[in-house]
Amino acid sequence: MSFRDNLREAIDLSGLEQKELAHKTKISLRNIENYLRENASIPAADKAVQIAQVLGVTVEYLVTGENMPTETHSQIDPELQKLIRFIKRLPKKKQQIVIKNALNLSEILMH
Repeated sequence: MSFRDNLREAIDLSGLEQKELAHKTKISLRNIENYLRENASIPAADKAVQIAQVLGVTVEYLVTGENMPTETHSQIDPELQKLIRFIKRLPKKKQQIVIKNALNLSEILMH
């Protein structure tokens, strides 16, 4: 996987919004968005370190996709991780449909 894909997964697993990541790393939202774009370049080492620290992963993970710290990875159930990755791969409209239906189902199950 690419830096972009690994960054996207780490953000998803962290539960942070891109805006929150930008604030916590003191990196502009525009730069965070650029790192997540197709054909994005890898940020400078100091920026990658800041991002990794805030997301609780290593720079190695962001660059190679290997050796995600266990405590970060294990905070979310593996089945939920799989679901998040699946939803993130869907086109935006289909993501919205899945999320809307999941929220409706959760309300039904809570009553």
